[in-house]
Amino acid sequence: MKAQFKYAFKTGLTLRGAAFAFIFAMDAVFIALGSLGFLPFAAQVTAVALAGVAISVMLVFDIIGDIAIIRRMFVTPDAYLYALTPVPRWKTLLASVIVTAVLDIVTMAVVITAEVWLSLILAGEGAWQTAWGYISANSSEFLYGLWLVPLLAAGYLLLMMIIMFCQTAKKSILFGIPASRLLAFLLACVCLYVISLLQLVLIPFSAIERYGLLIILHLGKNALPFYALLLLLEAAALFVITSKLMERKINL
Repeated sequence: MKAQFKYAFKTGLTLRGAAFAFIFAMDAVFIALGSLGFLPFAAQVTAVALAGVAISVMLVFDIIGDIAIIRRMFVTPDAYLYALTPVPRWKTLLASVIVTAVLDIVTMAVVITAEVWLSLILAGEGAWQTAWGYISANSSEFLYGLWLVPLLAAGYLLLMMIIMFCQTAKKSILFGIPASRLLAFLLACVCLYVISLLQLVLIPFSAIERYGLLIILHLGKNALPFYALLLLLEAAALFVITSKLMERKINL
């Protein structure tokens, strides 16, 4: 299991690591110089703009890194080594999913934080005081916002499991069937539809609006932990199904 985490990490970090190191160094230099007051206004504006562009660049490299991890499981020749590993498929799948999620979330969190920090430096010292004053005066709202972090992480894990499930289905039960790619896409649509229906279990914790057949749930603050738990349970269900399909047969 430890080796699976190691190889998945090395695969996903090959290109992503170089881009992240460059962006991190650039942001760190701008933040240090800006905090010390060595950047004129024009340079601060440039730093904020470059940090904003860096977010998009990091997102592109994260996607490339994720594709590399997925290709390692399903595309030859790396998939041969992956399939021949003498460990249960759920362990190798778990390593790939966790490494992908951690690398994506950490890198994006760092570059977004740097952008916010540089924006506050550009706004001046009063911006920091205003920000801390707002957080102190609205501590309950701030704590409510913190619940969005595990919620986003759970949603991201669910998205990754939908991708893994559909890719596994294409290489197993849909393999050899005409238009297997189209069927895999339709399977992803079905997954999203079922997931949206399962959200109806949150009705006791939400306000409801109906527009014909469309039902909109307005979740309150107390419902966020239950929503995050629901997303994790859905991701876990897809994880179990995907690992069973991998154990059954993967066509490379």
